[in-house]
Amino acid sequence: MKTKNLFTFVFVLLLIAVVVSACGGAAQPASQPAAEKPAADQAAAKPYIAVVSKGFQHQFWQAVNAGADKAAKDFNVDITFEGPETEAMVDKQVEMVQAALDKKPAALCLAALDSKALVPLLERAKSEGIPVVGFDSGVDSDIPVATAATNNVAAAALAADKMVELIGGSGEVAVIAHDQTSRTGIDRVAGFTDQIKNKYPDVTIVDTQYGGGDQLKSTDLAKAIIQAHPNLKGFFGANEGSIIGVLNAVKELGKEGQIVVIGYDSGKQQMDAIKSGTEAGAITQDPIGIGYKCVEAAVKTLNGETVDKVIDTGFHWYDKTNIDSDTIKPLLYE
Repeated sequence: MKTKNLFTFVFVLLLIAVVVSACGGAAQPASQPAAEKPAADQAAAKPYIAVVSKGFQHQFWQAVNAGADKAAKDFNVDITFEGPETEAMVDKQVEMVQAALDKKPAALCLAALDSKALVPLLERAKSEGIPVVGFDSGVDSDIPVATAATNNVAAAALAADKMVELIGGSGEVAVIAHDQTSRTGIDRVAGFTDQIKNKYPDVTIVDTQYGGGDQLKSTDLAKAIIQAHPNLKGFFGANEGSIIGVLNAVKELGKEGQIVVIGYDSGKQQMDAIKSGTEAGAITQDPIGIGYKCVEAAVKTLNGETVDKVIDTGFHWYDKTNIDSDTIKPLLYE
């Protein structure tokens, strides 16, 4: 009898040990939340939007960057903002867009240096389900869901109207622009020259040159034009780098006060020239608004909201009479 009781006691102990061991093994997955954490983190991650601009050499792009950063904060998304060293580096921008798409962003914001060269990459983005929003400069494609930009044709036409008024209704004028490949370069030249040709028969455009937005190259081109046309009465620079080149040429050739100079965008050198009277005035965009609106449009698209195909960010004429006004001053940058 004692032997039987002992056997029963040992059997019960063994049974308890097995049950405890089984319970411990079953509870083990509950003590490993780390295995499930990556999926939870991924679900909670902010959407990532890649923003590729035309460059970084002008303060204009720094202002666009500031606007994009503000939108990223307001809409709780992550962005990167990059661009090639100069606006002549189309191949470098193509590489940047390729690299951006390789990161699988939720959306791509793009200011294209060449309206055609980037179309194959836009087609890739579309095939991968990555919405594209253009900013500052559009492309020859319907793939972008929206483009946040200035109406550059209308803005440059206003510059032409001001030029004709300031030169007295007749005479020779010239143009320095940044390029013939970006939508902004094409539209600003067309807006200015078409307005002159169609509306002002007594004004002649003697030359249009392209300096790639580079100040030194634009200076050399502007000097050559001035020297070749001694009766030149007006000069239009179609972006910040172009107009600085014109201002340098006018100064170096001692033509200050003799040639009406009209520019585009702002920057300290141009603003100082307007205040001193060397430059008659300029067209300002809203660079902060451009950066903000492109990111905002990308977020709305990701949320399934409808966005306008063209988002007009506006433009204004400014000169020394209104450069410090409440309307103009917030749109300018040094």
